[in-house]
Amino acid sequence: MSAADESALLATVPDGLLIAGRWVPASSGATLDVRDPATNQVLKTIASATPEDGILALDAAVAAADEWAATPPRVRGEYLRSAFDLLMERKSDVALLMTLEMGKPLAEAAGEVVYGGEFLRWFSEEAVRITGRYGINPEGTGRTIVSQRPVGPCYFITPWNFPLAMATRKIAPALAAGCTVVIKPAELTPLTTLYVGKLFEEVGLPSGVLNIITTHQSKAVSGPILSDPRLRKLSFTGSTPVGISLLKQAADNVLRTSMELGGNAPFLVFEDADLDKAVEGALLAKFRNIGEACTAANRFLVHESVAEEFSTRITEAVNGFVVGRGTEEGVRIGPLINEAAVAKADELVQDAVRRGATVQTGGAPIDRPGTFYAPTVVTGVVAGSDILRNEIFGPVVSVTTFADEDEAIRLANDTEYGLVAYAFTKDLARGQRLIEKLDTGMMGLNSGVISNASAPFGGVKQSGLGREGGFEGIHEYLSTKYTMTPNPFA
Repeated sequence: MSAADESALLATVPDGLLIAGRWVPASSGATLDVRDPATNQVLKTIASATPEDGILALDAAVAAADEWAATPPRVRGEYLRSAFDLLMERKSDVALLMTLEMGKPLAEAAGEVVYGGEFLRWFSEEAVRITGRYGINPEGTGRTIVSQRPVGPCYFITPWNFPLAMATRKIAPALAAGCTVVIKPAELTPLTTLYVGKLFEEVGLPSGVLNIITTHQSKAVSGPILSDPRLRKLSFTGSTPVGISLLKQAADNVLRTSMELGGNAPFLVFEDADLDKAVEGALLAKFRNIGEACTAANRFLVHESVAEEFSTRITEAVNGFVVGRGTEEGVRIGPLINEAAVAKADELVQDAVRRGATVQTGGAPIDRPGTFYAPTVVTGVVAGSDILRNEIFGPVVSVTTFADEDEAIRLANDTEYGLVAYAFTKDLARGQRLIEKLDTGMMGLNSGVISNASAPFGGVKQSGLGREGGFEGIHEYLSTKYTMTPNPFA
């Protein structure tokens, strides 16, 4: 891909705020620079919203709410389906845009376009399947009617690591349910969300249904929106500390909330595991998105009888990874999102080494332009190491061992998080026990990839509240109303 192609694509991305169907500059004239983490070069300068702009976006969502809620479900679904079709037509452009602003390899970015697009298609189909019920009360004195209504205007805060999928995973069910939206993408990767706004504009989505605000002052802009009684729903994907802070703010207006927060995923390899499949699954679960995913395997818990062979195979595979800018041919590991991410990954590795772990490969930042960290395998990680407690968000495999199933389960559950777990075993009964005993909202059993638009995504404990995707996803944007009527035959 040439520099001219990249420039041409970037020129098609709006640089303003999408408010009430118009692309407008920030009211203050403020801007922010979006940079390529592989080069640190500025990709595009865009508007940076003020708190006043945030309220204008909410005004637009509120003004459009009643008409959008009254729009027939089939029509709402057709807007989503049209956006899906257009996204698939522009697949290569959107993939390149994500690679430029986030750093992931181009092939992975193309995979995210397919994954993120599926939320548009899935919820276009769910829009017409919102149901209620009618029945006789037990006493026979009346009739009960249960109906579903859109919760109302929504505010979405999305992270930088999956710029497309994190936007469509929230926008699609909200629009399908009849809710209007204000979305604030991450400051580091806002361009893809702006492009999504352009796609919806092209398919004719009514003004004010989807509003996009980009800003470098997230707290200042979000605060007034969250305190406004007209807002009825908050959905956030990001770190647990920020999620807790937002929940406290949401409590003042008793907002409906969905929280997809931090993870500390265990990856269990038992003595009877098919090691070929376990290694393949490990590479997917760890190195997808350069390890910068809440679903990334964080702690590799391997039975002591197969730990050496598993670690050797993983190390051999990692040594073959090509590191570079995501647009380059054959690259498996792109840059981390910024210098802070590199420093965090390195500190976790060095802490493990100080406590007795051994670096099999990697273990240091790469001396080249951009924010690169070498793909790393660390073995012999001991209890108490920070790398076992904190989300790595980088291309680092940390291996520790267990002696039996009970110890494996205890180690896996020894965290305040509970998003996803992975386990490899040929024992069906053990697999069933793990489903019941592992404290996570999701699980990959003999599989290193779990995300799918048709499945409910979410965690337990401090990994969050609510579910995104699946049949469950649209219900996050619906409120249940019960009506009692007299017995019509009395």
